[in-house]
Amino acid sequence: MKKIILSLVAITLMSCDQNPSLQKYFVEKTESSDFISVDVSPSIFNSKPELLSAKEQKTMESLKKMNVLAFKANEQNQGQFDTERSKLNEILKDEKYQQLMKFGSGKEGAAVYFVGKEDAIDEFVLYGNKKDSGFAVIRILGENMNPEDFMVMLKAIQNSDIDMEQLKPLEGILK
Repeated sequence: MKKIILSLVAITLMSCDQNPSLQKYFVEKTESSDFISVDVSPSIFNSKPELLSAKEQKTMESLKKMNVLAFKANEQNQGQFDTERSKLNEILKDEKYQQLMKFGSGKEGAAVYFVGKEDAIDEFVLYGNKKDSGFAVIRILGENMNPEDFMVMLKAIQNSDIDMEQLKPLEGILK
């Protein structure tokens, strides 16, 4: 009996996904002093429902939370910047991260990815980097979103009154 239980535990441990993932990366880097990490609730947008269309309201209600992870580059940490950017690029090459759009080049630019099926997206990932500034990764978690929802969300966010207090930890990197 002991051998069976030990075998099951060993199989379970071996079957755990050992591949790097964005979630694991966030967890590892959250405690690092080289990174700025912020969890943002949808309330940051202070959206007034009466000012949103029905589609915008539905989209904003599907939004559950956002996680922001940023690395501020400077002359002293360019090696670490390149290493961390390479790690993120490798993670985002995984087939579960489907690219929705891309701006700029591989060295500098931004991209939007999604996780899930096109009609049931669970996560949007925004990744932008610039050699002299650093990079930021934003995970937008929701339920049953679709690519159109991303554009609707951007429009609703532009028309909202953003609560800057929640973004205070990012001030240093945004300058």
